Amino acid sequence: MTALTLGDYENLARARLDRLVWDFCAGGAGEERTLTANMAAFDDVRLRPTVLRGASDPDIATRIFGDRWAAPLAVAPMAFHTLAHPDGELATVRAATSVGMPVVVSTMAGRRFEELVSAAGSPLWLQVYCFRDRFRTQRLIEHGERAGMNALVLTVDAPRLGRRLRDVRNDFRLPPGIMPVNLDGDGFSSPAAHASAELDPTLDWSVIDWLRSISSLPLLVKGILTASDAERAVRAGVDGIVVSNHGGRQLDGVPATFEVLPEIVAAVAGSCPVLVDGGIRRGRDVLACLAVGAAAVLVGRPVLHGLAVGGQEGAAHVLGILIEELTDAMTLTGTPSLADIHPGLIGH
Repeated sequence: MTALTLGDYENLARARLDRLVWDFCAGGAGEERTLTANMAAFDDVRLRPTVLRGASDPDIATRIFGDRWAAPLAVAPMAFHTLAHPDGELATVRAATSVGMPVVVSTMAGRRFEELVSAAGSPLWLQVYCFRDRFRTQRLIEHGERAGMNALVLTVDAPRLGRRLRDVRNDFRLPPGIMPVNLDGDGFSSPAAHASAELDPTLDWSVIDWLRSISSLPLLVKGILTASDAERAVRAGVDGIVVSNHGGRQLDGVPATFEVLPEIVAAVAGSCPVLVDGGIRRGRDVLACLAVGAAAVLVGRPVLHGLAVGGQEGAAHVLGILIEELTDAMTLTGTPSLADIHPGLIGH
């Protein structure tokens, strides 16, 4: 079977991965209503083309924090790419570099920050969980900054891990040799138990000032789902917002990210870039997010699918499909550049 879509890669990856690993990567919290809603939200989008616009070679490059991105796309933070392929995040970074795309590297990455930065030709951002032991968090950030990370992405929707029933039923444990190599200590075999013991459930907005005091990197917050929290984040002085429900893996029953994206863009009112993740599986999904005001989108699980099927080459093909589909969608809607994307592209 030749994989032509991200759906094709998902089917191939499911057949290749161990069932427990598949459930860990693919599953969501609770009854997985939010997991399903993330993708279903895009099924209702209707695009409104404008013809005779001369948009045969649309310009899809963008700049965020002064860095050039080949497209308004980046790889979302995900733990343990090494579950999908032994090269893990190293293959992901090389794949993303080959198409000019940034990667957000997880706190729970299975490869060292230094080797990822050495392999990167595009920006790398460090996703941060704040631990009960703040000094441990500080060491992680200092490690990432020394290695050459370009920004911090603080996950704010995980005071504890959501109840992921597939993992509970499977009593999921990481296979031998899979661990977050940039963290010191042990006790990582059960991701849920480790998170329960280590993540700081008392985190509040004062963490923004604390992070500013230990790092000069641009700071984004990931996990915003309401206009009021977006406004609070702007007042706190963040450099960017990622609209996210953690891929449906935290609180089941919250809205799809695409549903709340417009209100958050309106609340931010251009004061900082707004990015979004969750359920993006086609280039036209990317275009829809951009049309309602996102600066860029993050893509998660499909990258793991590509890794599982073909390592670095598979991940690069997944990202290339999205770029090609976005280019097609812009051409066929008569949209010559990102600057020409506007809310009127979406109909009802």
